Amino acid sequence: MSVSPTGACPCGRRDARGKALAYADCCGRYLDHDTPAPDAESLMRSRYSAFVLDRASYLQASWHASTRPADLSLEAGQKWLGLEVKAHRAIDVDHAEVEFVARSRIAGRGVRLHETSRFVREGGRWFYVDGDLH
Repeated sequence: MSVSPTGACPCGRRDARGKALAYADCCGRYLDHDTPAPDAESLMRSRYSAFVLDRASYLQASWHASTRPADLSLEAGQKWLGLEVKAHRAIDVDHAEVEFVARSRIAGRGVRLHETSRFVREGGRWFYVDGDLH
């Protein structure tokens, strides 16, 4: 799948007026231009967009080396339907948690992923570490 730079970002982030942010102004900055995400929520949203756009290389690069799988295969035919960020909590300046629900469909079956993810910042970059499913 691809998305237009001016099209709505797959992560669903909205501006203060409730208008969907354009991909280029949202996750596109991180996925396409190697700009570090400024916080754990932005990284989590960009990782969701990477799943939508089948960008396994971005997912690998944004996964902390201590928990990163050697190989990452994305589910063929998975259609991502939406993301809801339920909570974002800074633990300290270099650690944070983000609770979210991501919905998708695989082979006609609805899937709901509810996770609290842990993130760490090293060298000025945020990384996904792991998460607990709800």
